[in-house]
Amino acid sequence: MEPSGPGGATNRRNFLSLVGLGAAATAGSGLLAGCGGEVAPTSKAQDLDKLAGLLPNHKELALDIPKPSITGIRPVPDGYTEFPASLVDAIAETPGTSGQKITAMTPAWGPAPPGVGQSAYLAAVNAELGVEVNFSIQDGLLYADKLNAMLGARDVPDLLCVPEWEVAKLPRFSDAVAVLFEDLTDYLKGDAVDAYPMLATFPAGAWRNSFWNERLMAVPNPTDGPFAWALLYRKDLLDAAGLTYPKTIDELFEVGKAVTNPSKGVWAFNEIFAVVQMLYKAPGTDDGWRLKPDGTPEFKYETPEFRQAVEFMVKVFQAGLVHPDLVATKGADAKQLLASGKIVFMQDGPGAWQPMQAEQQKITPAFNIQAVPAFSATGGDPLVWGDDDPISFTFIKKGLGKARVEELLRVINWCSAPFGTKEFDLREYGVEGKHHTRTATGPVKTDLGFKEIANQYFFISGRNPVIQPFPQTPNFVRDILTYSNDMVKYLEKDPWAGLKLEMPAKYKASLNPTDEKIIDVMRGRRPLADLDTIIQEWRSGGGDEAREFRAKALSDAGR
Repeated sequence: MEPSGPGGATNRRNFLSLVGLGAAATAGSGLLAGCGGEVAPTSKAQDLDKLAGLLPNHKELALDIPKPSITGIRPVPDGYTEFPASLVDAIAETPGTSGQKITAMTPAWGPAPPGVGQSAYLAAVNAELGVEVNFSIQDGLLYADKLNAMLGARDVPDLLCVPEWEVAKLPRFSDAVAVLFEDLTDYLKGDAVDAYPMLATFPAGAWRNSFWNERLMAVPNPTDGPFAWALLYRKDLLDAAGLTYPKTIDELFEVGKAVTNPSKGVWAFNEIFAVVQMLYKAPGTDDGWRLKPDGTPEFKYETPEFRQAVEFMVKVFQAGLVHPDLVATKGADAKQLLASGKIVFMQDGPGAWQPMQAEQQKITPAFNIQAVPAFSATGGDPLVWGDDDPISFTFIKKGLGKARVEELLRVINWCSAPFGTKEFDLREYGVEGKHHTRTATGPVKTDLGFKEIANQYFFISGRNPVIQPFPQTPNFVRDILTYSNDMVKYLEKDPWAGLKLEMPAKYKASLNPTDEKIIDVMRGRRPLADLDTIIQEWRSGGGDEAREFRAKALSDAGR
């Protein structure tokens, strides 16, 4: 079972789809245990509306960058279908002035790129920065473990990337933030952000999410799309079978049966439970919370919609519509199965769409991935999960001094230059002739580019996001924005919008074991009748405490 959030359309969700996230946060012992001082509560709530006066003032850049080809309905980003004919030099001054090396930690999935002294890419970007950024690249699959160990040891680099989806896995994170990281409020609030004009373009919602303990503690990397999940499908295979994508829950099952042919090694689905929950309109906010008509918080486990989704998945598994490699293990590669035609539908993030299309069309020219538009399994309008939380946060080590903090913010500002600038082009594509070749339709990465560029600087920055062109897949930007602008109309409303909640540790620890039990029910290892007992165990094991915490947070905020 996958979690209901976080979401993101391109880069973030692509990273998440590479990670293969499990169901929920893994709680551990108190992050600051044994460090001395008073132990803070295990749950906290911040009313972000009260902090509006501490936000950076928003200002657009006065740069001659072409207007987007397609406008996104917020929080969907705008999109470009072509690269600009010329690039703008956005930052005249060299951001690094001290000559003092910068240490940074960021995640990567797949082989770690070469480090300083072995990478022409790092050398080129660091030369533009005027200071050496020395990256410690950590396995994205194990990043939360590394963060927990690092924060517990109070040993952090100058710049630390914390992906948004990892925050929930870090017990007492707000306490660690107060102890270990620089308070950036006075550096960035109001007009102070004018010193960093790229950062001033970020949407207010991204900054709002960067408060801990009522202070602005990080630079956000704004989301490039709100959606947690999509149901991607092989349109070319459905066309060849004379079928079309499903528009009802019954059609989803029937089309699944029609395409499943074990004798030919073809099955319908990977694990599609998150999408099925959406189709039945189970709540997805903050992993699955909503308000009853009487104003009481309830979690998705307790709703009839969730039970209907479980019952549907029991039927799917009983009918043998999920690829057996995916039933048997947690590690089977659903992307490879979709690419090879061994499954026809795949639940994943929208970010899996373009890379697979670009790669597989070179092998199979007719290859065509599309996304099934959301529908309601029970009538009425669909419900779509998603949020506008940032992709990640960049924290600055505490105690470095004002001049050093300002230098680090200038470096982050340079790395945050938008699409259409020379800075963005170097960050994304490296050096022309080494890391990419320039074609009539835009830059194309070389083997060296793929080897050396692993989003290092992306993960210590932010940017006002757009969906940029992909010359290999010229229809993609229009396809995904048509889909996204239609789906965003049904985005779930968050009753706790404007509140930042650090959930009780006991509740966080309860989610993963509960999800594993529900997986057993769906896959036939436990009877469906056990669902009530499983949910009662969750309630007594932290669920009721979480409900009371959420209700109090709303009450304290006057809602």
